[in-house]
Amino acid sequence: MRDIAVLIPAGGIGARLGRRTPKQFLRVGREAILAATVGHFRRHPRVAAIIVAAPGAHLARARRLLGAGVTVVAGGATRQESVRLALEAAPPGVRVALVHDAVRPFITRALVDAVLAAARADGAAICALPVAETVKRVRDGVVETTIERAGLWTVQTPQAFHAEVLREAHDKARRDGVAGTDDAMLVERLGHRVRVVPGLAGNVKITTPDDLRRARDTRPTRGEPR
Repeated sequence: MRDIAVLIPAGGIGARLGRRTPKQFLRVGREAILAATVGHFRRHPRVAAIIVAAPGAHLARARRLLGAGVTVVAGGATRQESVRLALEAAPPGVRVALVHDAVRPFITRALVDAVLAAARADGAAICALPVAETVKRVRDGVVETTIERAGLWTVQTPQAFHAEVLREAHDKARRDGVAGTDDAMLVERLGHRVRVVPGLAGNVKITTPDDLRRARDTRPTRGEPR
């Protein structure tokens, strides 16, 4: 049964990358980053819809790039708003909403399925990695304190939720004027438990010029199950 809506916020302009072209449209190998990311979900047997929230000035470009089978809507001023707008465009009847960053093209089918399985069981799930480095709080260039890293994790996407839970979380955040750093934070505000599954070290988000250079050396797969 196809009951998953994949929501891909791609409304940013990639200012930190220092390019005139938004980073999601830059090429890694033969494909644009956005196309490589979307490719991982096109052939997933449970995906009912893929909705991409693109920059308003690049809607036609995104539609040409992605072609049939992908819904492209105008993104919002923030990532959170783009996810909400993509969720609003999801077809009725989807049971699970999966959110994935447009510029994380190195996911695998195994990771997607692990997050989905945890979300089906618990209602909400993310992938993350335990912090391996020493963490310090710094103010004005001076160390204030060293933070105990036990129990600290760095969070990735995909993140998956029962669709009604994610809708409620976004509605509440909008009413309360709350901006979250990810969708799981909004779900946490409901008092809902969020399951964590192990992420992948290679599941990087392309943000800086160094990230782009490394991505071009690695090159994402074309969406095959792995």
